[in-house]
Amino acid sequence: MNDTTMYIVWAVAIVVFGAIEGVTFQLVSIWFVFGSIAALISAFLGASIYLQIILWIAVSLAALLLTRPIVRKKLNTKIQPTNLDRCIGEQALVIEDIDNSKTQGQVKVDGKIWMARSENGEYISKDSVVTVEKIEGAKLIVSNK
Repeated sequence: MNDTTMYIVWAVAIVVFGAIEGVTFQLVSIWFVFGSIAALISAFLGASIYLQIILWIAVSLAALLLTRPIVRKKLNTKIQPTNLDRCIGEQALVIEDIDNSKTQGQVKVDGKIWMARSENGEYISKDSVVTVEKIEGAKLIVSNK
């Protein structure tokens, strides 16, 4: 390949990786944009194709390693606990038979009445005491003690 071809290859790589980055909003290809810029500059300076590729890999990896802590901080979407989470692990009283196949069941926990489903699909009769395993939407997922 001649120099002009490599200029085009690296310029297209910059545009393509930049477009992918712009469309995803996830910081998935920005590192390759930096690597492509470095490779393009090295092509302008007359570096061999092998050196351009090595430079592309090295700069892409360096950009990834340098920006990874920042990216992890920005994209870290920890679930914010709410007051509702406090009932997870608590005991609840079944006030209406829990039957997942009929989509019925209610429990009372912490003085509040919730729709409930059993975790493993088993039928749980009224007046049983169950453990709240998790919350899915507006339903408690419970298991028999």
